[in-house]
Amino acid sequence: MRKTVRHLADDREIVYFDEDPHAPPRDAADTRDLPAVAAASEIRRDPLTGEWVAMAAHRQTRTYKPPADLCPLCPSRPGKPSEVPEADYDVVVFENRFPSFAQAVTGAQCSVDGAGLVPVAPGQGRSEVVCFTSDHGRSFAELTPERVRTVMEVWGDRTAELAALPGVEQVFPFENRGEEIGVTLHHPHGQIYAYPFVTPKTERMLETARAYRAEHGRHVLGDVLAAEHAAGTRVVARGEHWTAFVPPAARWPVHVQVVPHRQVGDLAELGPAERADFAEVYLRVLRRCDALYDRPLPYVAAWHQAPVRRDRDLAWLHLELFSVLRAKDKLKYLAGSESGMAVWVNDVTPEQIAQRLRSAV
Repeated sequence: MRKTVRHLADDREIVYFDEDPHAPPRDAADTRDLPAVAAASEIRRDPLTGEWVAMAAHRQTRTYKPPADLCPLCPSRPGKPSEVPEADYDVVVFENRFPSFAQAVTGAQCSVDGAGLVPVAPGQGRSEVVCFTSDHGRSFAELTPERVRTVMEVWGDRTAELAALPGVEQVFPFENRGEEIGVTLHHPHGQIYAYPFVTPKTERMLETARAYRAEHGRHVLGDVLAAEHAAGTRVVARGEHWTAFVPPAARWPVHVQVVPHRQVGDLAELGPAERADFAEVYLRVLRRCDALYDRPLPYVAAWHQAPVRRDRDLAWLHLELFSVLRAKDKLKYLAGSESGMAVWVNDVTPEQIAQRLRSAV
């Protein structure tokens, strides 16, 4: 794979990843007249939960549901320049024009109203967009295994690069798909957030893993994986290096975890065989998800990775995919119990979810 780093008209970085090392050089210039990115995000810590919340008011004006012929993620065409200056590409990554977190964000740490109760800090980090293909009409499920392996390499590359940036504590690659999830750009793409803190969900999983190891001497996800292999009732797909299963306490009407058979902290630690096997297993999962209701399934696919600087021995890389669609034309809304108390009520059992996915072809 060939990696080429260039810059857009407003000096944001764009990185091309070509599967063919002999592909034409990536030297097209961004001809747009763009103002400098004005990222002004900050983070505030909730005094009741201790969790950090990002404030990024400049994102209110970001691109919203443009027509397909003006998609900013498609390759540039004569008279229609986009975020990608080249006329074609394999996989491309660039800094988000409307970032939630950015290296350029500066400022001193302080507190709201100067009272010291609610700490405030710059939203320093990085927000990147990852385009999986130049074909606007495709989805991740329609990629070839070879392209998925390339995307895996890209995720590993960006994880390592972003983890080396000042102030970054956790790297989070993810894909949002479907308007029901909140997607406003339909080109097949994902994002990567480099957070200036360890996320609340990761903190909770680390605490659980630490307590479980102290009591049992093993990693909790390793024991969960062994239990899923033994039971088999919730397994959706299995390969040599990865298993996809519905978690035994699934929160969502469609909910799948894709877990490597060995403990690794992040995507950068995976070997070629593991990346190849993930491509096969994950594509089977996605195609079953799309067959479930005989329509493209809206979903979030979220990579859980180790923090950059601590507790890496407690983390176990895995992908979590979930959907708000509980029937072909019905959504699961996060109502009072879920939104107000974070107590989930699922209308279907994990075993039923797994059976439906296994039967979907």
